[in-house]
Amino acid sequence: MTLAQERTLAAKVRADFPILHQEIHGKPLIYFDNAASSQKPRAVIEALQYYYEHDNANVHRGVHTLSSRATDAYEGARDKVAAFVNAASRNEIVYTRNASEAINLVAYAWGSTNLTPGDEIILSVMEHHSNLIPWQMLAARTGAVLKFVELTDTQEFDLEHFKSLLSDKTKLVSVVHVSNTLGCINPVEEITALAHQYGARVLIDACQSVPHMPVDVQTIDCDWLVASGHKMCAPTGIGFLYGKLDVLRSMPPFLGGGEMIADVFLDHSTYADLPHKFEAGTPAIAEAIALGAAVDYLGSIGMDAIHAYEAELNAYLWQQLLPISELRLLGPKPDANGEGRAALASFTAGTVHPHDLSTILDQAGIAIRAGHHCTQPLHRHLGAQSTARASLYFYNTREEIDTFIVTLKEAIDFFGNIFG
Repeated sequence: MTLAQERTLAAKVRADFPILHQEIHGKPLIYFDNAASSQKPRAVIEALQYYYEHDNANVHRGVHTLSSRATDAYEGARDKVAAFVNAASRNEIVYTRNASEAINLVAYAWGSTNLTPGDEIILSVMEHHSNLIPWQMLAARTGAVLKFVELTDTQEFDLEHFKSLLSDKTKLVSVVHVSNTLGCINPVEEITALAHQYGARVLIDACQSVPHMPVDVQTIDCDWLVASGHKMCAPTGIGFLYGKLDVLRSMPPFLGGGEMIADVFLDHSTYADLPHKFEAGTPAIAEAIALGAAVDYLGSIGMDAIHAYEAELNAYLWQQLLPISELRLLGPKPDANGEGRAALASFTAGTVHPHDLSTILDQAGIAIRAGHHCTQPLHRHLGAQSTARASLYFYNTREEIDTFIVTLKEAIDFFGNIFG
Protein backbone atom coordinates (compact mmCIF):
# COMPACT_ATOMS: atom_id res chain seq x y z
CA MET A 1 0.00 0.00 0.00
CA THR A 2 1.39 3.38 -1.01
CA LEU A 3 1.36 6.43 1.25
CA ALA A 4 -1.26 8.05 -1.00
CA GLN A 5 -3.47 5.01 -0.61
CA GLU A 6 -2.97 5.01 3.15
CA ARG A 7 -3.97 8.65 3.41
CA THR A 8 -7.02 7.93 1.31
CA LEU A 9 -7.90 5.11 3.70
CA ALA A 10 -7.50 7.38 6.74
CA ALA A 11 -9.66 10.07 5.19
CA LYS A 12 -12.30 7.50 4.33
CA VAL A 13 -12.56 5.81 7.72
CA ARG A 14 -12.61 9.01 9.78
CA ALA A 15 -16.05 9.78 8.40
CA ASP A 16 -17.27 6.55 10.02
CA PHE A 17 -16.47 7.72 13.57
CA PRO A 18 -18.93 10.39 14.77
CA ILE A 19 -17.06 11.15 18.00
CA LEU A 20 -13.96 12.33 16.15
CA HIS A 21 -15.79 15.28 14.61
CA GLN A 22 -15.99 17.54 17.64
CA GLU A 23 -14.00 20.21 19.42
CA ILE A 24 -12.45 19.96 22.89
CA HIS A 25 -11.71 23.32 24.52
CA GLY A 26 -12.32 24.92 21.14
CA LYS A 27 -9.81 22.71 19.30
CA PRO A 28 -10.45 19.72 17.01
CA LEU A 29 -10.31 16.47 18.98
CA ILE A 30 -7.12 14.44 18.47
CA TYR A 31 -7.66 11.06 20.09
CA PHE A 32 -4.36 9.38 20.96
CA ASP A 33 -5.62 7.12 23.76
CA ASN A 34 -6.45 4.09 21.65
CA ALA A 35 -4.50 1.57 23.73
CA ALA A 36 -6.93 2.29 26.57
CA SER A 37 -10.08 2.19 24.43
CA SER A 38 -10.84 2.70 20.75
CA GLN A 39 -13.61 4.78 19.27
CA LYS A 40 -16.68 3.22 17.66
CA PRO A 41 -17.69 3.41 14.01
CA ARG A 42 -21.25 4.24 13.07
CA ALA A 43 -21.86 0.63 11.99
CA VAL A 44 -21.26 -0.56 15.56
CA ILE A 45 -23.39 2.17 17.09
CA GLU A 46 -26.19 1.35 14.64
CA ALA A 47 -25.95 -2.38 15.45
CA LEU A 48 -26.64 -1.58 19.11
CA GLN A 49 -29.52 0.69 18.21
CA TYR A 50 -31.02 -1.79 15.72
CA TYR A 51 -31.08 -4.59 18.28
CA TYR A 52 -32.91 -2.50 20.87
CA GLU A 53 -35.33 -1.05 18.34
CA HIS A 54 -36.12 -4.28 16.44
CA ASP A 55 -34.95 -7.49 18.12
CA ASN A 56 -34.77 -6.87 21.87
CA ALA A 57 -35.47 -10.23 23.54
CA ASN A 58 -33.55 -12.85 25.49
CA VAL A 59 -31.62 -15.43 23.52
CA HIS A 60 -31.71 -19.22 23.17
CA ARG A 61 -34.83 -20.21 25.15
CA GLY A 62 -37.54 -18.25 23.37
CA VAL A 63 -39.44 -19.60 20.38
CA HIS A 64 -41.05 -16.32 19.36
CA THR A 65 -39.75 -14.25 16.47
CA LEU A 66 -37.87 -11.60 18.45
CA SER A 67 -35.98 -14.21 20.48
CA SER A 68 -35.14 -16.16 17.34
CA ARG A 69 -33.78 -13.07 15.60
CA ALA A 70 -31.80 -12.04 18.69
CA THR A 71 -30.35 -15.56 18.99
CA ASP A 72 -29.37 -15.66 15.33
CA ALA A 73 -27.59 -12.30 15.60
CA TYR A 74 -25.90 -13.21 18.90
CA GLU A 75 -24.63 -16.57 17.66
CA GLY A 76 -23.82 -15.12 14.26
CA ALA A 77 -21.45 -12.72 15.96
CA ARG A 78 -19.69 -15.71 17.55
CA ASP A 79 -19.10 -17.13 14.07
CA LYS A 80 -17.60 -13.82 13.00
CA VAL A 81 -15.21 -13.69 15.97
CA ALA A 82 -14.16 -17.30 15.41
CA ALA A 83 -13.34 -16.56 11.78
CA PHE A 84 -11.56 -13.33 12.73
CA VAL A 85 -8.97 -15.15 14.86
CA ASN A 86 -9.13 -18.37 12.77
CA ALA A 87 -10.49 -20.60 15.53
CA ALA A 88 -10.99 -24.21 14.44
CA SER A 89 -14.55 -24.19 15.80
CA ARG A 90 -17.13 -21.58 16.76
CA ASN A 91 -17.45 -23.45 20.07
CA GLU A 92 -13.93 -22.30 20.94
CA ILE A 93 -15.18 -18.72 21.40
CA VAL A 94 -16.63 -17.84 24.81
CA TYR A 95 -18.14 -14.41 25.35
CA THR A 96 -16.92 -12.57 28.45
CA ARG A 97 -17.31 -9.03 29.73
CA ASN A 98 -13.68 -8.26 28.90
CA ALA A 99 -10.23 -9.80 28.79
CA SER A 100 -9.91 -9.55 32.58
CA GLU A 101 -12.93 -11.78 33.06
CA ALA A 102 -11.60 -14.19 30.45
CA ILE A 103 -8.29 -14.55 32.29
CA ASN A 104 -10.07 -14.99 35.61
CA LEU A 105 -12.23 -17.68 34.02
CA VAL A 106 -9.13 -19.65 33.08
CA ALA A 107 -7.49 -19.02 36.46
CA TYR A 108 -10.49 -20.38 38.36
CA ALA A 109 -11.86 -23.05 36.04
CA TRP A 110 -8.53 -24.49 34.89
CA GLY A 111 -5.98 -23.25 37.41
CA SER A 112 -7.86 -24.20 40.57
CA THR A 113 -8.27 -27.80 39.39
CA ASN A 114 -4.88 -28.33 37.74
CA LEU A 115 -2.25 -26.61 39.89
CA THR A 116 -0.74 -27.92 43.10
CA PRO A 117 1.92 -26.59 45.50
CA GLY A 118 5.25 -26.10 43.76
CA ASP A 119 3.84 -25.91 40.24
CA GLU A 120 5.19 -22.93 38.34
CA ILE A 121 3.49 -20.16 36.35
CA ILE A 122 5.68 -18.05 34.06
CA LEU A 123 4.66 -14.46 33.36
CA SER A 124 6.75 -11.44 32.35
CA VAL A 125 7.56 -8.17 34.08
CA MET A 126 5.65 -6.27 31.35
CA GLU A 127 2.25 -7.84 32.04
CA HIS A 128 -0.90 -5.75 32.41
CA HIS A 129 -2.44 -6.05 35.88
CA SER A 130 -5.23 -8.13 34.32
CA ASN A 131 -2.65 -10.77 33.42
CA LEU A 132 -0.92 -10.61 36.78
CA ILE A 133 -3.41 -10.32 39.62
CA PRO A 134 -5.52 -13.40 38.71
CA TRP A 135 -2.35 -15.51 38.77
CA GLN A 136 -1.24 -13.98 42.08
CA MET A 137 -4.62 -14.95 43.52
CA LEU A 138 -4.36 -18.44 42.01
CA ALA A 139 -0.86 -18.92 43.43
CA ALA A 140 -2.14 -17.92 46.87
CA ARG A 141 -4.96 -20.49 46.61
CA THR A 142 -2.92 -23.38 45.24
CA GLY A 143 0.65 -22.88 46.43
CA ALA A 144 1.88 -22.43 42.87
CA VAL A 145 4.98 -20.31 42.26
CA LEU A 146 5.16 -17.28 39.97
CA LYS A 147 8.24 -16.63 37.85
CA PHE A 148 8.88 -13.60 35.65
CA VAL A 149 10.70 -13.14 32.36
CA GLU A 150 12.97 -10.08 32.39
CA LEU A 151 13.61 -7.54 29.63
CA THR A 152 16.46 -7.36 27.16
CA ASP A 153 18.66 -4.29 26.85
CA THR A 154 16.25 -3.00 24.23
CA GLN A 155 13.32 -3.45 26.63
CA GLU A 156 11.83 -6.44 24.87
CA PHE A 157 10.84 -9.95 26.00
CA ASP A 158 14.02 -11.81 26.93
CA LEU A 159 13.55 -15.12 25.14
CA GLU A 160 16.79 -16.58 26.49
CA HIS A 161 15.75 -15.81 30.05
CA PHE A 162 12.38 -17.40 29.32
CA LYS A 163 14.09 -20.56 28.15
CA SER A 164 16.07 -20.69 31.39
CA LEU A 165 12.88 -20.52 33.46
CA LEU A 166 11.16 -23.42 31.72
CA SER A 167 11.23 -26.78 33.47
CA ASP A 168 9.10 -29.80 34.19
CA LYS A 169 7.51 -27.75 36.97
CA THR A 170 6.16 -25.23 34.46
CA LYS A 171 2.41 -25.73 34.14
CA LEU A 172 1.32 -22.41 32.66
CA VAL A 173 2.83 -19.59 30.60
CA SER A 174 0.71 -16.44 30.35
CA VAL A 175 2.16 -13.53 28.41
CA VAL A 176 1.05 -10.44 26.56
CA HIS A 177 1.27 -10.43 22.76
CA VAL A 178 1.92 -6.68 22.50
CA SER A 179 2.91 -4.60 25.52
CA ASN A 180 0.58 -1.67 26.15
CA THR A 181 3.50 0.30 27.63
CA LEU A 182 6.64 -0.83 25.80
CA GLY A 183 4.95 -1.46 22.47
CA CYS A 184 7.11 -4.53 21.86
CA ILE A 185 5.62 -7.44 19.91
CA ASN A 186 6.44 -10.67 21.71
CA PRO A 187 7.35 -13.86 19.77
CA VAL A 188 4.24 -15.74 20.87
CA GLU A 189 4.60 -18.59 18.38
CA GLU A 190 8.07 -19.43 19.68
CA ILE A 191 7.01 -18.88 23.29
CA THR A 192 4.11 -21.30 22.83
CA ALA A 193 6.21 -23.95 21.09
CA LEU A 194 8.85 -23.84 23.83
CA ALA A 195 6.26 -24.06 26.60
CA HIS A 196 4.50 -26.99 24.95
CA GLN A 197 7.78 -28.91 24.91
CA TYR A 198 7.46 -29.02 28.70
CA GLY A 199 3.76 -29.86 28.65
CA ALA A 200 2.74 -26.39 29.85
CA ARG A 201 -0.43 -24.61 28.81
CA VAL A 202 -0.18 -21.16 27.21
CA LEU A 203 -2.48 -18.14 27.48
CA ILE A 204 -1.94 -15.09 25.26
CA ASP A 205 -3.22 -11.64 26.23
CA ALA A 206 -4.03 -10.27 22.79
CA CYS A 207 -5.79 -7.05 23.79
CA GLN A 208 -3.21 -4.90 21.99
CA SER A 209 -2.70 -7.17 18.98
CA VAL A 210 -6.14 -8.34 17.83
CA PRO A 211 -7.28 -4.76 17.01
CA HIS A 212 -4.12 -3.89 15.07
CA MET A 213 -2.80 -6.88 13.13
CA PRO A 214 -3.86 -10.28 11.80
CA VAL A 215 -3.95 -12.81 14.66
CA ASP A 216 -4.26 -16.54 13.96
CA VAL A 217 -4.78 -18.72 17.03
CA GLN A 218 -4.01 -21.89 15.11
CA THR A 219 -0.69 -20.51 13.91
CA ILE A 220 0.20 -19.36 17.42
CA ASP A 221 -1.05 -22.74 18.74
CA CYS A 222 -1.89 -21.20 22.13
CA ASP A 223 -4.30 -22.98 24.47
CA TRP A 224 -6.18 -19.78 25.27
CA LEU A 225 -6.25 -16.24 23.91
CA VAL A 226 -8.16 -13.27 25.31
CA ALA A 227 -9.24 -9.90 23.91
CA SER A 228 -11.49 -6.97 24.86
CA GLY A 229 -14.06 -5.60 22.45
CA HIS A 230 -13.71 -1.99 23.51
CA LYS A 231 -10.16 -1.86 22.13
CA MET A 232 -11.26 -3.15 18.71
CA CYS A 233 -14.10 -0.75 17.81
CA ALA A 234 -16.75 -2.72 19.76
CA PRO A 235 -18.67 -1.53 22.85
CA THR A 236 -17.48 -1.79 26.42
CA GLY A 237 -18.67 -4.76 28.45
CA ILE A 238 -17.88 -7.42 25.85
CA GLY A 239 -14.78 -9.48 25.17
CA PHE A 240 -13.95 -13.06 24.37
CA LEU A 241 -11.94 -16.07 25.40
CA TYR A 242 -10.62 -18.39 22.74
CA GLY A 243 -9.74 -21.86 23.98
CA LYS A 244 -8.91 -25.14 22.32
CA LEU A 245 -11.91 -27.46 22.42
CA ASP A 246 -10.23 -30.22 24.41
CA VAL A 247 -8.91 -27.74 26.96
CA LEU A 248 -12.26 -26.00 27.41
CA ARG A 249 -14.07 -29.32 27.72
CA SER A 250 -11.71 -30.37 30.51
CA MET A 251 -12.54 -27.26 32.54
CA PRO A 252 -15.47 -27.10 35.00
CA PRO A 253 -17.87 -24.15 34.80
CA PHE A 254 -16.70 -20.83 36.18
CA LEU A 255 -20.11 -19.38 37.13
CA GLY A 256 -23.42 -21.13 37.79
CA GLY A 257 -26.91 -20.05 36.77
CA GLY A 258 -29.17 -19.96 33.76
CA GLU A 259 -27.95 -20.57 30.22
CA MET A 260 -25.04 -22.80 31.27
CA ILE A 261 -27.15 -25.83 32.21
CA ALA A 262 -28.49 -28.94 30.49
CA ASP A 263 -30.75 -30.30 33.27
CA VAL A 264 -31.32 -29.02 36.79
CA PHE A 265 -32.54 -31.08 39.74
CA LEU A 266 -32.85 -30.06 43.37
CA ASP A 267 -29.69 -31.88 44.37
CA HIS A 268 -27.54 -31.67 41.24
CA SER A 269 -27.28 -30.29 37.72
CA THR A 270 -25.73 -31.18 34.40
CA TYR A 271 -24.11 -28.58 32.21
CA ALA A 272 -24.48 -27.39 28.64
CA ASP A 273 -21.92 -28.11 25.99
CA LEU A 274 -19.43 -25.51 24.82
CA PRO A 275 -19.43 -22.60 24.68
CA HIS A 276 -22.54 -22.07 26.80
CA LYS A 277 -21.06 -23.93 29.77
CA PHE A 278 -19.09 -20.75 30.49
CA GLU A 279 -21.81 -18.19 29.76
CA ALA A 280 -24.05 -18.16 32.82
CA GLY A 281 -27.03 -15.81 32.98
CA THR A 282 -28.44 -13.39 30.47
CA PRO A 283 -25.49 -12.32 28.34
CA ALA A 284 -24.52 -8.93 26.95
CA ILE A 285 -26.62 -9.60 23.86
CA ALA A 286 -26.49 -6.20 22.19
CA GLU A 287 -22.80 -5.83 22.93
CA ALA A 288 -21.98 -9.24 21.44
CA ILE A 289 -23.95 -8.40 18.31
CA ALA A 290 -22.08 -5.10 18.08
CA LEU A 291 -18.79 -6.96 18.53
CA GLY A 292 -19.76 -8.91 15.43
CA ALA A 293 -20.41 -5.61 13.66
CA ALA A 294 -16.97 -4.38 14.73
CA VAL A 295 -15.36 -7.52 13.34
CA ASP A 296 -17.24 -6.97 10.07
CA TYR A 297 -16.03 -3.38 9.97
CA LEU A 298 -12.38 -4.26 10.63
CA GLY A 299 -12.61 -7.08 8.11
CA SER A 300 -13.99 -4.74 5.46
CA ILE A 301 -10.84 -2.62 5.80
CA GLY A 302 -8.51 -5.59 6.18
CA MET A 303 -6.20 -6.23 9.09
CA ASP A 304 -3.17 -6.24 6.80
CA ALA A 305 -4.15 -2.78 5.57
CA ILE A 306 -4.70 -1.54 9.13
CA HIS A 307 -1.31 -2.86 10.21
CA ALA A 308 0.45 -1.33 7.19
CA TYR A 309 -1.10 2.07 7.76
CA GLU A 310 -0.34 2.05 11.49
CA ALA A 311 3.28 1.14 10.73
CA GLU A 312 3.51 4.20 8.48
CA LEU A 313 2.08 6.39 11.25
CA ASN A 314 4.37 4.76 13.78
CA ALA A 315 7.51 5.52 11.76
CA TYR A 316 6.44 9.12 11.43
CA LEU A 317 5.57 9.48 15.12
CA TRP A 318 8.96 8.18 16.23
CA GLN A 319 10.81 10.31 13.71
CA GLN A 320 9.27 13.33 15.38
CA LEU A 321 9.74 12.15 18.97
CA LEU A 322 13.35 10.95 18.87
CA PRO A 323 14.94 14.41 18.36
CA ILE A 324 13.21 15.83 21.46
CA SER A 325 16.08 15.64 23.92
CA GLU A 326 13.93 15.88 27.05
CA LEU A 327 12.09 12.64 26.28
CA ARG A 328 12.90 9.19 27.55
CA LEU A 329 11.08 6.78 25.23
CA LEU A 330 10.28 3.29 26.47
CA GLY A 331 10.52 0.09 24.48
CA PRO A 332 12.30 -0.80 21.26
CA LYS A 333 12.56 1.66 18.40
CA PRO A 334 10.67 0.82 15.20
CA ASP A 335 12.58 0.21 12.01
CA ALA A 336 12.51 2.72 9.16
CA ASN A 337 9.15 1.36 8.02
CA GLY A 338 7.59 1.59 11.47
CA GLU A 339 7.67 -2.18 11.96
CA GLY A 340 8.89 -4.09 14.99
CA ARG A 341 6.64 -2.51 17.58
CA ALA A 342 3.10 -1.21 18.09
CA ALA A 343 2.04 2.28 17.04
CA LEU A 344 2.34 3.83 20.47
CA ALA A 345 4.94 5.72 22.49
CA SER A 346 5.28 5.81 26.27
CA PHE A 347 7.67 8.43 27.57
CA THR A 348 8.80 10.71 30.35
CA ALA A 349 9.86 14.33 29.85
CA GLY A 350 12.51 15.12 32.42
CA THR A 351 10.99 16.54 35.59
CA VAL A 352 7.64 17.33 33.96
CA HIS A 353 4.96 15.08 35.45
CA PRO A 354 3.01 13.06 32.84
CA HIS A 355 -0.28 14.28 34.36
CA ASP A 356 0.81 17.87 33.78
CA LEU A 357 1.70 17.08 30.17
CA SER A 358 -1.66 15.39 29.66
CA THR A 359 -3.49 18.38 31.12
CA ILE A 360 -1.76 20.84 28.80
CA LEU A 361 -2.35 18.60 25.79
CA ASP A 362 -6.01 18.23 26.73
CA GLN A 363 -6.39 22.02 26.61
CA ALA A 364 -5.31 21.74 22.98
CA GLY A 365 -7.88 19.01 22.30
CA ILE A 366 -5.34 16.16 22.39
CA ALA A 367 -6.24 13.07 24.42
CA ILE A 368 -3.32 10.98 25.67
CA ARG A 369 -2.97 8.67 28.68
CA ALA A 370 -0.87 9.52 31.74
CA GLY A 371 -0.13 7.14 34.60
CA HIS A 372 1.17 3.62 35.02
CA HIS A 373 -1.13 2.11 32.34
CA CYS A 374 -1.98 -0.85 34.61
CA THR A 375 1.70 -1.90 34.53
CA GLN A 376 2.95 -0.73 37.91
CA PRO A 377 5.55 -3.52 38.28
CA LEU A 378 6.98 -2.66 34.86
CA HIS A 379 7.21 1.03 35.67
CA ARG A 380 8.88 0.19 38.97
CA HIS A 381 11.28 -2.11 37.12
CA LEU A 382 12.18 0.75 34.76
CA GLY A 383 12.51 3.32 37.53
CA ALA A 384 9.56 5.41 36.36
CA GLN A 385 6.62 6.22 38.60
CA SER A 386 4.44 7.00 35.59
CA THR A 387 4.65 7.82 31.90
CA ALA A 388 2.73 9.65 29.22
CA ARG A 389 1.47 7.51 26.37
CA ALA A 390 0.29 8.41 22.88
CA SER A 391 -1.30 5.44 21.13
CA LEU A 392 -2.54 5.47 17.54
CA TYR A 393 -5.20 3.69 15.52
CA PHE A 394 -6.07 3.52 11.85
CA TYR A 395 -8.26 6.64 11.97
CA ASN A 396 -5.39 8.86 13.11
CA THR A 397 -3.37 11.00 10.68
CA ARG A 398 0.07 12.51 10.18
CA GLU A 399 -1.46 15.95 10.58
CA GLU A 400 -2.65 14.97 14.06
CA ILE A 401 0.86 13.80 14.90
CA ASP A 402 2.23 17.17 13.75
CA THR A 403 -0.16 19.03 16.05
CA PHE A 404 0.68 16.69 18.92
CA ILE A 405 4.42 17.21 18.49
CA VAL A 406 4.13 21.01 18.35
CA THR A 407 1.95 21.08 21.47
CA LEU A 408 4.16 18.61 23.31
CA LYS A 409 7.24 20.75 22.66
CA GLU A 410 5.36 23.85 23.82
CA ALA A 411 4.29 22.07 27.01
CA ILE A 412 7.85 20.94 27.76
CA ASP A 413 9.17 24.46 27.13
CA PHE A 414 6.40 25.95 29.31
CA PHE A 415 7.29 23.81 32.32
CA GLY A 416 10.99 24.24 31.65
CA ASN A 417 10.61 28.02 31.83
CA ILE A 418 8.66 27.75 35.07
CA PHE A 419 10.81 25.22 36.88
CA GLY A 420 14.07 25.37 34.95
